[in-house]
Amino acid sequence: QVQLVESGGGLVQAGGSLRLSCAASGIIFSINGMGWYRQAPGKQRELVGTITSGGHTDYADSVKGRFTISRDNAKNTVWLQMNSLKPEDTAVYYCNADVRIASYVGRADYWGQGTQVTVSS
Repeated sequence: QVQLVESGGGLVQAGGSLRLSCAASGIIFSINGMGWYRQAPGKQRELVGTITSGGHTDYADSVKGRFTISRDNAKNTVWLQMNSLKPEDTAVYYCNADVRIASYVGRADYWGQGTQVTVSS
């Protein structure tokens, strides 16, 4: 079994910063892509950004230039640095990882439990 544990959410004023962490543990052979998603009340879950095992990143247009994703492959950990936060960034943020638990097993998606980020105006 694979677990993703997020931390770092909280309440911040507009213009402030937060850093989210997500650590994967359990039976892990390799992790390909990792990413962050968010879901605001009454809205569908949306992609924030992704990072490959090689470090290539992609971001939603709404967060480009403000958010940065990084990862440590040796620690199976991914971070989301969020700067210049806006009230519309308020959401539950979820970590996602594309994991292979053995060389002979196909990849599967795993999700964290989510962490609340609230940005006050």
